[in-house]
Amino acid sequence: MEGAPWKKTLLWLLAAACFFPVISPPLALLGGIVFAVLLGRVEATRAALVQKYLLQGSVVGLGFGIHLTAVLQAGASGMAVTAGSLAATMALGWLLARAWRVERTTGQLISVGTAICGGSAIAALGPVLGAQPREMSVALGCVFVLNAVALFVFPAIGHWCALTPEQFGYWVAIAVHDTSSVVGTAVRYAPEALAIAVPVKLARALWILPIVAIAAMSVRKPGGRATVPWFVFLFVAASAVASFLPVGKPVYPWLVAAAKGGLAATLFLIGTGLSPGMVKAVGWRPFAHGIALWLVVSGLALWAVRHLV
Repeated sequence: MEGAPWKKTLLWLLAAACFFPVISPPLALLGGIVFAVLLGRVEATRAALVQKYLLQGSVVGLGFGIHLTAVLQAGASGMAVTAGSLAATMALGWLLARAWRVERTTGQLISVGTAICGGSAIAALGPVLGAQPREMSVALGCVFVLNAVALFVFPAIGHWCALTPEQFGYWVAIAVHDTSSVVGTAVRYAPEALAIAVPVKLARALWILPIVAIAAMSVRKPGGRATVPWFVFLFVAASAVASFLPVGKPVYPWLVAAAKGGLAATLFLIGTGLSPGMVKAVGWRPFAHGIALWLVVSGLALWAVRHLV
């Protein structure tokens, strides 16, 4: 059993309430964290499955509100620096993991999660590396906690640095781990930031496949096949439909609104997984590794967008 029946009912009622526009993404995440602190983890397995597909569906829905030209331009310009930044991030992550004496697999998972797209990259790479459940939990816990911090802190930093929406979109796509937190943070800053952040982040997410393939060859272990992120291509298709089929104009805003509600519900469910037990299980060494790597990447990315974008 993963919670009393009334707790399960309350969980899904609160998740459904996040679809109302008055519930912002940060408020949804905070509500999930409060739920976990007061009532513990409830229906963790089902909540993880729902949040996975709800996030993917929400990302696709957001495509109906972004013109395809903006998607292609942002993806192309972001791709120019993506390969180099991914390699540099993972190399730095390896050095920091050694410095903090973090377990090798845990350090690799945190590094690739920081470099690409957080929990999705960790979930894809973990089986290939033969990661144990504890190592997966530690890496995911570290990434989820830092995602929560970014959702609240990054918009304030962006305003303090007077970043344009375009600059903020690039920065958050590079410096924030998970797609859900990238979208939530960009939405909170400006709609124009969202139009940049989503395609750039999804372009980075495509690197899951080659990274997993390289890891599979290097460790020489069978299994661990990577899952193709079809929702990335569906996002582009949704953007193309909204751009070139004006007949659906009355419907597209409703789809985007539903997608934003789905994002808030996703963040609520993520928050319910951030129990005190998970935070404690992360331990100080992986946390130190993850925080140090994240601060360096965020700082360098902030400098780059301020001077180069």
